Amino acid sequence: QVHLVESGGGLVQGGGSLRLSCAASGNILSINQMGWYRQAPGKQRELVAFITSGGITNYADSVKGRFTISRDNAKNTLYLQMNSLKPEDTAVYYCHASMNWGSNYWGQGTQVTVSS
Repeated sequence: QVHLVESGGGLVQGGGSLRLSCAASGNILSINQMGWYRQAPGKQRELVAFITSGGITNYADSVKGRFTISRDNAKNTLYLQMNSLKPEDTAVYYCHASMNWGSNYWGQGTQVTVSS
């Protein structure tokens, strides 16, 4: 089992930056990959970015060039550096982990609000 706790959300002006953190605990050695998802009001939850155990990353087209996903294994923490934020980035951001046998775990989410 894995427990995920997000932090770092808040209100920021357009063009600004935020860094989200996701602290993982539990059976972290069995995590296959981790990622960030977001869900805006009235919209489906969408994948923002993920990183594999081997360090391969993937980003949604809407955030390419602006967001960077990374992981600090020593601190058991996943990060999402968000630059050049836009109002359309406003959403609840969720940390996600998948285990090497296919199980999925989710954090509680952290609100990101970008003003015009």
